[in-house]
Amino acid sequence: MQENPVKNSVIKPVISFLAMVVLTACTEAPPPPAAEVRPIIQGNQLRFPTGHPQLSLLKSTVAIQATTLSVDLPARLVWNEELTQRIYAPFAGRVTQIRVDLGQRVSKGASLLSVSSPEFGAAQADAAKAMADAKVADKTLARQKELFESGIAARKDLEQADADAARAQAEADRANARTRLYGGGHEVNQQLTLMADVSGMVVERNVNPGQELRSEQSGPGMPALFVVTDPSQLWVQIDAKEADVATLKPGSSFDLLVQALPGQVFKGKVVAAADFIDPVTRTIKIRGAIANPQRMLKAEMLGTARIQRQLGQGVVVPATGVFLRGTQHRVFVETAPGTYEVREVTLTYEGAKESVVSSGLAVGDKVVTDNGLLLAREFRMAADLPKKNPMAETEQPAAVK
Repeated sequence: MQENPVKNSVIKPVISFLAMVVLTACTEAPPPPAAEVRPIIQGNQLRFPTGHPQLSLLKSTVAIQATTLSVDLPARLVWNEELTQRIYAPFAGRVTQIRVDLGQRVSKGASLLSVSSPEFGAAQADAAKAMADAKVADKTLARQKELFESGIAARKDLEQADADAARAQAEADRANARTRLYGGGHEVNQQLTLMADVSGMVVERNVNPGQELRSEQSGPGMPALFVVTDPSQLWVQIDAKEADVATLKPGSSFDLLVQALPGQVFKGKVVAAADFIDPVTRTIKIRGAIANPQRMLKAEMLGTARIQRQLGQGVVVPATGVFLRGTQHRVFVETAPGTYEVREVTLTYEGAKESVVSSGLAVGDKVVTDNGLLLAREFRMAADLPKKNPMAETEQPAAVK
């Protein structure tokens, strides 16, 4: 018998479909995924079931007795101002000779710079004229004395000559002292010499040959022509908190750590402390002194001043274990394996690495320091579960109610 091709094209797809339906019906359906067992809350404790995957993320640290605490404070190195001189031009003029350069050692009284200054020349001329006036006044006084002794001059003329001579001498002394302060002699040559008043090293130079100098360029806020100092002794400016001032009294010691010199610790001492709080930074300025014989430290380096603060009663915990909710600090304490409790605590010190708790914790309590926010989320979810499912309370075991 000859097969009908149209009939076969219809029957074959139908048979294939029926076979797929039969195979699907005979295959067992996969079991539904097991429901995740959530931690339960009881009072102010959260209990995780044994083997819960989140337990491996919660790390705890034991609270220890508070004795001393290392406190790190920002610090900056500056020149020792008691050994530093900043040299400005007291008169306008033009630089004619520079006698020292950056990094050169100079002694007290050494000549640093020569300036041709008409203003200084005017000061020299004033001194010369004052000396001439003083000589004339002395001669007039001597003549009046002779006339008075001969009975020719009156006493008032002698007294007037004496006063004129005294005024002339005072003016001469003033004018000479002014020129002598800047190395000028009796000659009017307009040559101004700037000298070092301290021994040390030239650490800054802001002048070039032939430069025109102006007297208004001198003073605070303007760069000095030269800075001479002793770099073997530096000052450390420390920004301290109010709670650390008692530790940073004059004479107390501290360690200086500089990021540019890893692994090295420099010893310093506090020499002065401010009596007011900076209104912008809310810190107190502390000045320390540090020896720098090998000149490894440089001015304007940033560092960290580490002090050992003496603590009273309380326990020390890592700062990552303390959380602030509103105005109240809280911690999570592991009271038993898989059981965590939230406690309100009072802090007496809050630092970047460690905090001191005066109440709410005891020595030996295990405080959660890693993934505390995850634990806080689990607390909220467990607390909200009865609100979302009113039957949840009746479904819980009796021991949990």
